[in-house]
Amino acid sequence: MNLNVNEIFYSLQGEGGRTGQASIFIRLTGCNLACSFCDTDFGQGMKMTVDEILQEIERYACKWIIWTGGEPALQLNEAIVALFKERGYLQAIETNGTRRIPAGIDYISCSPKQQFEKVRELIPEVDELRFPVRKGDPLPDIAIQPKAKRYFLSPIFDKDSTVRENIDYCVSLIKKNPLWALSLQTHKLIGIR
Repeated sequence: MNLNVNEIFYSLQGEGGRTGQASIFIRLTGCNLACSFCDTDFGQGMKMTVDEILQEIERYACKWIIWTGGEPALQLNEAIVALFKERGYLQAIETNGTRRIPAGIDYISCSPKQQFEKVRELIPEVDELRFPVRKGDPLPDIAIQPKAKRYFLSPIFDKDSTVRENIDYCVSLIKKNPLWALSLQTHKLIGIR
Protein backbone atom coordinates (compact mmCIF):
# COMPACT_ATOMS: atom_id res chain seq x y z
CA MET A 1 0.00 0.00 0.00
CA ASN A 2 1.37 3.38 -1.05
CA LEU A 3 0.39 6.97 -0.40
CA ASN A 4 1.59 10.14 -2.10
CA VAL A 5 2.86 12.19 0.83
CA ASN A 6 3.62 15.91 0.73
CA GLU A 7 5.09 16.05 4.24
CA ILE A 8 5.07 14.51 7.69
CA PHE A 9 5.66 16.66 10.74
CA TYR A 10 5.01 16.71 14.48
CA SER A 11 3.36 19.74 16.06
CA LEU A 12 0.27 20.92 17.91
CA GLN A 13 -3.15 21.00 16.31
CA GLY A 14 -3.66 24.67 15.56
CA GLU A 15 -7.41 24.95 15.08
CA GLY A 16 -10.79 23.41 15.84
CA GLY A 17 -11.88 21.23 18.73
CA ARG A 18 -8.46 19.62 19.26
CA THR A 19 -6.49 22.90 19.36
CA GLY A 20 -3.30 22.60 21.36
CA GLN A 21 -3.07 18.80 21.29
CA ALA A 22 0.13 17.14 20.09
CA SER A 23 -0.40 15.51 16.71
CA ILE A 24 1.51 13.90 13.88
CA PHE A 25 0.46 15.55 10.63
CA ILE A 26 0.55 13.42 7.51
CA ARG A 27 -0.18 15.77 4.62
CA LEU A 28 -1.22 13.85 1.53
CA THR A 29 -0.69 15.18 -1.96
CA GLY A 30 -3.58 16.32 -4.13
CA CYS A 31 -6.91 18.06 -3.81
CA ASN A 32 -10.04 18.12 -5.91
CA LEU A 33 -10.78 21.79 -5.08
CA ALA A 34 -8.87 25.01 -5.69
CA CYS A 35 -9.82 27.37 -2.88
CA SER A 36 -8.47 30.90 -3.27
CA PHE A 37 -7.54 31.16 0.42
CA CYS A 38 -5.74 27.82 0.69
CA ASP A 39 -2.35 28.25 2.34
CA THR A 40 -1.06 24.74 1.73
CA ASP A 41 1.32 23.51 -0.93
CA PHE A 42 -0.02 20.01 -1.41
CA GLY A 43 0.79 19.65 -5.10
CA GLN A 44 4.22 18.07 -4.65
CA GLY A 45 4.98 14.86 -2.84
CA MET A 46 6.62 11.49 -2.90
CA LYS A 47 5.27 7.99 -2.94
CA MET A 48 5.74 6.26 0.40
CA THR A 49 4.75 2.79 1.52
CA VAL A 50 2.67 2.48 4.67
CA ASP A 51 5.67 0.81 6.33
CA GLU A 52 7.88 3.81 5.46
CA ILE A 53 5.28 6.16 6.96
CA LEU A 54 5.06 4.05 10.12
CA GLN A 55 8.84 4.03 10.42
CA GLU A 56 8.89 7.82 10.03
CA ILE A 57 6.24 8.50 12.71
CA GLU A 58 7.40 5.94 15.28
CA ARG A 59 10.03 8.41 16.49
CA TYR A 60 7.33 10.69 17.92
CA ALA A 61 5.89 10.17 21.41
CA CYS A 62 2.40 10.95 20.15
CA LYS A 63 -0.26 8.46 19.07
CA TRP A 64 -2.58 10.97 17.30
CA ILE A 65 -2.33 11.22 13.52
CA ILE A 66 -4.02 13.95 11.52
CA TRP A 67 -4.55 12.97 7.91
CA THR A 68 -4.64 16.25 6.04
CA GLY A 69 -3.92 17.60 2.60
CA GLY A 70 -5.20 18.66 0.09
CA GLU A 71 -7.99 16.18 0.41
CA PRO A 72 -6.81 13.03 2.22
CA ALA A 73 -9.95 11.06 1.35
CA LEU A 74 -8.73 10.92 -2.25
CA GLN A 75 -6.08 8.42 -1.10
CA LEU A 76 -7.03 6.96 2.28
CA ASN A 77 -8.91 3.68 2.42
CA GLU A 78 -10.19 1.40 5.17
CA ALA A 79 -7.23 -1.00 4.94
CA ILE A 80 -4.74 1.83 5.57
CA VAL A 81 -6.79 3.26 8.44
CA ALA A 82 -7.11 -0.22 9.99
CA LEU A 83 -3.38 -0.82 9.76
CA PHE A 84 -2.55 2.39 11.64
CA LYS A 85 -5.26 1.59 14.19
CA GLU A 86 -3.69 -1.87 14.74
CA ARG A 87 -0.42 -0.07 15.52
CA GLY A 88 -2.18 1.92 18.27
CA TYR A 89 -2.74 5.21 16.47
CA LEU A 90 -5.80 7.39 16.88
CA GLN A 91 -6.64 9.09 13.61
CA ALA A 92 -8.24 12.39 12.73
CA ILE A 93 -9.00 13.59 9.23
CA GLU A 94 -9.36 17.11 7.87
CA THR A 95 -11.65 16.87 4.86
CA ASN A 96 -13.51 19.15 2.48
CA GLY A 97 -16.39 16.68 2.51
CA THR A 98 -16.35 15.75 -1.17
CA ARG A 99 -15.50 12.07 -0.58
CA ARG A 100 -16.65 9.38 1.81
CA ILE A 101 -14.47 8.91 4.86
CA PRO A 102 -13.01 5.43 5.45
CA ALA A 103 -14.34 3.54 8.47
CA GLY A 104 -12.15 3.65 11.57
CA ILE A 105 -11.37 7.37 11.65
CA ASP A 106 -11.61 8.61 15.27
CA TYR A 107 -12.20 12.32 14.66
CA ILE A 108 -13.65 13.97 11.56
CA SER A 109 -13.09 17.66 10.96
CA CYS A 110 -15.06 18.71 7.92
CA SER A 111 -14.65 22.06 6.21
CA PRO A 112 -17.12 22.05 3.31
CA LYS A 113 -16.53 24.54 0.52
CA GLN A 114 -19.28 23.69 -1.98
CA GLN A 115 -22.23 21.38 -2.73
CA PHE A 116 -23.24 21.30 0.93
CA GLU A 117 -26.20 18.97 0.40
CA LYS A 118 -23.91 16.38 -1.18
CA VAL A 119 -21.52 16.61 1.78
CA ARG A 120 -24.31 15.47 4.11
CA GLU A 121 -25.03 12.48 1.86
CA LEU A 122 -21.36 11.45 1.84
CA ILE A 123 -20.60 12.16 5.50
CA PRO A 124 -23.79 12.26 7.60
CA GLU A 125 -22.06 12.92 10.94
CA VAL A 126 -18.80 14.61 11.94
CA ASP A 127 -17.04 15.68 15.11
CA GLU A 128 -16.72 19.25 13.93
CA LEU A 129 -17.71 21.48 11.07
CA ARG A 130 -15.16 24.20 10.52
CA PHE A 131 -15.94 26.95 8.03
CA PRO A 132 -13.39 29.45 6.75
CA VAL A 133 -15.06 32.86 6.81
CA ARG A 134 -14.19 36.19 5.23
CA LYS A 135 -15.99 39.42 6.15
CA GLY A 136 -19.36 39.46 4.43
CA ASP A 137 -19.71 35.70 3.97
CA PRO A 138 -23.10 34.31 5.01
CA LEU A 139 -23.41 32.12 8.09
CA PRO A 140 -23.48 28.49 6.90
CA ASP A 141 -26.90 26.83 7.05
CA ILE A 142 -26.45 23.88 9.42
CA ALA A 143 -29.77 22.41 8.29
CA ILE A 144 -28.09 21.19 5.10
CA GLN A 145 -24.75 20.22 6.70
CA PRO A 146 -23.68 16.94 8.30
CA LYS A 147 -24.70 16.59 11.93
CA ALA A 148 -21.81 17.84 14.07
CA LYS A 149 -20.83 17.80 17.73
CA ARG A 150 -19.23 21.26 17.33
CA TYR A 151 -19.59 24.13 14.86
CA PHE A 152 -16.68 26.49 14.21
CA LEU A 153 -16.19 29.67 12.23
CA SER A 154 -12.56 30.18 11.27
CA PRO A 155 -11.53 33.67 10.14
CA ILE A 156 -9.55 33.50 6.93
CA PHE A 157 -5.90 34.52 7.31
CA ASP A 158 -4.96 35.61 3.80
CA LYS A 159 -3.38 38.47 1.93
CA ASP A 160 -6.63 39.45 0.19
CA SER A 161 -8.44 40.64 3.31
CA THR A 162 -7.71 42.14 6.66
CA VAL A 163 -7.38 39.39 9.24
CA ARG A 164 -8.72 41.65 12.00
CA GLU A 165 -11.85 42.40 9.93
CA ASN A 166 -12.42 38.68 9.41
CA ILE A 167 -11.97 37.97 13.13
CA ASP A 168 -14.33 40.77 14.16
CA TYR A 169 -16.90 39.60 11.63
CA CYS A 170 -16.77 36.02 12.94
CA VAL A 171 -17.07 37.24 16.54
CA SER A 172 -20.19 39.25 15.64
CA LEU A 173 -21.75 36.25 13.86
CA ILE A 174 -21.08 34.00 16.84
CA LYS A 175 -22.53 36.49 19.32
CA LYS A 176 -25.75 36.49 17.28
CA ASN A 177 -25.63 32.70 16.73
CA PRO A 178 -24.14 31.10 19.87
CA LEU A 179 -24.34 27.54 18.52
CA TRP A 180 -21.12 28.46 16.73
CA ALA A 181 -17.66 28.90 18.27
CA LEU A 182 -14.52 30.68 17.11
CA SER A 183 -11.59 28.69 15.77
CA LEU A 184 -8.48 30.78 15.25
CA GLN A 185 -5.50 29.41 13.37
CA THR A 186 -3.43 29.39 16.54
CA HIS A 187 -0.44 27.82 14.82
CA LYS A 188 -0.15 30.93 12.64
CA LEU A 189 -0.59 33.28 15.59
CA ILE A 190 2.18 31.66 17.64
CA GLY A 191 4.45 30.86 14.70
CA ILE A 192 4.56 27.08 14.67
CA ARG A 193 3.80 24.60 11.89
